[in-house]
Amino acid sequence: MRLQETAYAKINLALHVRKRREDGYHELETLFAFVDAGDTLVATSADADTVTAVGEFGGVLDNPFDNIVAKAFNALPRPDGLAITLEKNLPVAAGLGGGSADAGAVFRIMRDAYGLPDDWHARAAKIGADVPACVESVTCIGRGTGTELEPIDNDLGSTPVLLVNPREPLATGPVFAGWWGHDDGPLPEGTARDIMMYGKNGLEQSAIDLCFPIADVLEQLRATDPILARMSGSGATCFALFNSLEDRDMASDRIGQKRPEWWQMKGKLR
Repeated sequence: MRLQETAYAKINLALHVRKRREDGYHELETLFAFVDAGDTLVATSADADTVTAVGEFGGVLDNPFDNIVAKAFNALPRPDGLAITLEKNLPVAAGLGGGSADAGAVFRIMRDAYGLPDDWHARAAKIGADVPACVESVTCIGRGTGTELEPIDNDLGSTPVLLVNPREPLATGPVFAGWWGHDDGPLPEGTARDIMMYGKNGLEQSAIDLCFPIADVLEQLRATDPILARMSGSGATCFALFNSLEDRDMASDRIGQKRPEWWQMKGKLR
């Protein structure tokens, strides 16, 4: 057996934080979307489980048996071992759900190879709040901690997108801890585009307070005249959507010339 999957980069087109919960998590409403690029996973049958990380950001997974990929395939029943090679192209602690996207790709590999149990959603949610959305990797609304998923009329498919990260990791916990504490209100109603355009990211200011280069990234992206530029998740990655591939590529070149040290990824929304 040899199966390959892309772990599609997750972005939050809008993210409204509603309140702090008694369990320490936050109640939120978010519009998930996915880029047609990300990490790459290749799985083959093996006598014993192994996870090998390669790629630009592969070195951050220093313990291959204590990461979200290993947790994902250990959460599902299967008759034999798996050897997984993970090409880590997405930065870590970047607001792109990189680890959750990897876990979602593992679930799809398992689905193709063996099928998924009926309670796969609950198993995915135990691994991470973004994992259930990342299994299907389609535009949808997430509520609660992000695990309660609802379909949405997606009128943003194939929209060109540019991801930019200042190469500064930003842990999720401190960003949520710095949230301003006031209900951001519900997501707007309508199609995915309506929600995106009239929504916001309620964690943006908290993230900028901890990682000021995010403000620079947003300024550079907004100067390229996109449809919209916004921070994703808890940062530090920001995204911009464009009307054409040419506009996106011109923006990428412009930012690359000004900030060659920043990480970029180009793609289209799924």
